[in-house]
Amino acid sequence: MIQLNQIERTFTSDTVETTALANINLSIAAGEFVAIMGPSGCGKSTLLNTLGTVDRPTSGSYMFEADDLAVMHESALASFRARTLGFVFQSFNLIDELTIRENVQLGLTYRKDLTGNRSDRVEAAMDKVSIGHRAGHFPHQLSGGQQQRAAIARAIVGSPKLILADEPTGNLDTENGAQVMNILESLNAEGATIVMVTHSPSHADIARRRIDMLDGRIVTSVARAI
Repeated sequence: MIQLNQIERTFTSDTVETTALANINLSIAAGEFVAIMGPSGCGKSTLLNTLGTVDRPTSGSYMFEADDLAVMHESALASFRARTLGFVFQSFNLIDELTIRENVQLGLTYRKDLTGNRSDRVEAAMDKVSIGHRAGHFPHQLSGGQQQRAAIARAIVGSPKLILADEPTGNLDTENGAQVMNILESLNAEGATIVMVTHSPSHADIARRRIDMLDGRIVTSVARAI
């Protein structure tokens, strides 16, 4: 599904050049659940942003199925993101002025290709993460765990091929973090491909494979015994 070949990412200022990713070679199969770990500043978020096409590599290729996204035009990338990717963020990124139902509907904004009733899709996504009973509430009326479940519903409402989760439990207590991980594990069991950045070893152990990074490089990639 995904093949990164010799990906490099450097950031240049007037006085210094910083290497965020160095010689990244990575394959991710459809249906995998991959956790990325490492200390702050090691390149985890840059790698996730590269997979999400919000950050272009300086060099190398990013093959997603038959397409090299590293050289794809921005308008085509925008269409790719809308059709293919679902994003889950540590800070939820819900819009305060919209109800939970309206926030989830935002996940369909650029999906002109979908068939069927969009309202049904929204209700199904909310029900999948057990947040439908809060559909008419606003984000500030929900707990952190409920807000993250709403954010996951928004991410999956368009049935993306790939879910990218950036510290999805980072702002949650232990109980709510466990609930979110249960949801991600269930989505993966249903066939979703998930790549998650986390600082939690216990949450990384839920994934099928753990990748450890240091200084912009992948230092280990270990599959979990099943």
